[in-house]
Amino acid sequence: MNRFLSLLPLVGSLFLAGCGDDPADGDKCESSGYVCSSIAEALECRQGQWRAIPCRGSLGCQEVDNAIRCDISANRAGDNCGTSAEGRGLCRADGQAVLECRLGVLVEVESCRTCTETNTQVVCQP
Repeated sequence: MNRFLSLLPLVGSLFLAGCGDDPADGDKCESSGYVCSSIAEALECRQGQWRAIPCRGSLGCQEVDNAIRCDISANRAGDNCGTSAEGRGLCRADGQAVLECRLGVLVEVESCRTCTETNTQVVCQP
């Protein structure tokens, strides 16, 4: 199964935020939501400031059906993650660890021999 499609429940639908100018990381914002700043990056309006979220997976950042989709399947520990991913896990790109979004940052929480994802479930085989 396409890894991006299996992560859609993890990432959720990131709704478009209304903005007049193209926002940049660190700019002020007044609402909540997401925009694609490039093919490889989304921005989230979080606590009044635009915050960059890498979309390192092969599908990058895309607008689909009036929602932003950020492919985080190749993201790494230390990368920012969105509010919609808070507390959820994913397999590290090499399949040997579990990453979890904690306080807006991906953190490695467990090493594995093999890590697999099925729908919203992450399974780590020691």
